[in-house]
Amino acid sequence: MKTVDLVVPCYNEQEVLAAFFKETDAWVSNIPGYEFRYIFVNDGSRDDTLAQMKALAALHPQVHYISFSRNFGKEAAMYAGLKSSTGDYVIVMDADLQHPPAMIPDMLKGIQEGYDCVAAKRSSRKGESRLRSWFSSQFYRLSNSLSDVKMEKDAVDFRIMSRQMVNAVLELSERQRFSKGIFMWVGFNTKWIPYENVERAMGTTKWSFKSLFRYALDGIMAFSTAPLRMVCGLGIFISAVAFIYICITLIQTLIFGISVPGYVTTLCAVLFLGGIIEFSVGILGEYISRIYMEVKNRPIYIVKETNIHEQQASKPLE
Repeated sequence: MKTVDLVVPCYNEQEVLAAFFKETDAWVSNIPGYEFRYIFVNDGSRDDTLAQMKALAALHPQVHYISFSRNFGKEAAMYAGLKSSTGDYVIVMDADLQHPPAMIPDMLKGIQEGYDCVAAKRSSRKGESRLRSWFSSQFYRLSNSLSDVKMEKDAVDFRIMSRQMVNAVLELSERQRFSKGIFMWVGFNTKWIPYENVERAMGTTKWSFKSLFRYALDGIMAFSTAPLRMVCGLGIFISAVAFIYICITLIQTLIFGISVPGYVTTLCAVLFLGGIIEFSVGILGEYISRIYMEVKNRPIYIVKETNIHEQQASKPLE
């Protein structure tokens, strides 16, 4: 009997949690040869999500929960769930039912075929705004062009992984995490299963455009130093142009005499170079800020309470 842990990060999911468990359990309970366990991670929810978890745990012995002391973010919640998992395989999925539980049997078939990971990716973005879909596609294009770690376009966090792959992911214990990149960086054979985008049935999305932009920026910075090389190249290019301009000005002065520089030319040059300097300092600041956060070595999350048994709970949680 193989064991499978379902890691489910939750933030303000009281409206959908019971429906998620009911639908998911209806699918996994009919799969022979596997024993399933739920690890719900309460990421500092401000509603009754934790109470819902406790109610499910009281009725179903396969339900376990971890509750953070505050909101640490979805990345920290996924890491905590993976850290607490003990199954032969681990499934990561959202509680909002946008990751269809009906795909779990097909994912297990992929594992039986010999893959280390079977992951889902959207075949369409039905229900999303065109602007959001465009920015998403541009993110994957930009990230893959800047980084050696190539991410599958429209990939989601919904996936099943072997214990070996989970242990490899846990080896990457950086504080500022970007799991989509981490899953690709560790390697292993991955099978991709396309699915139609599912709109959230209940509750509201926790991802604003601003938070998605910040998340995308984290993804690019976490797996690429290309922006730093671009700044260096831009500096060399501007220096070369400035040197050529100086030579031209010097020749003109020697041949035609001293001329008074134009106001517009001076203003444009100052504004342009000032903008380039601010842009360069901004990129350097983004990388330095990430170094600053990492060297402080703060824990990724803090557990306030959990019902995982003593031996499992006594394992160090970072």
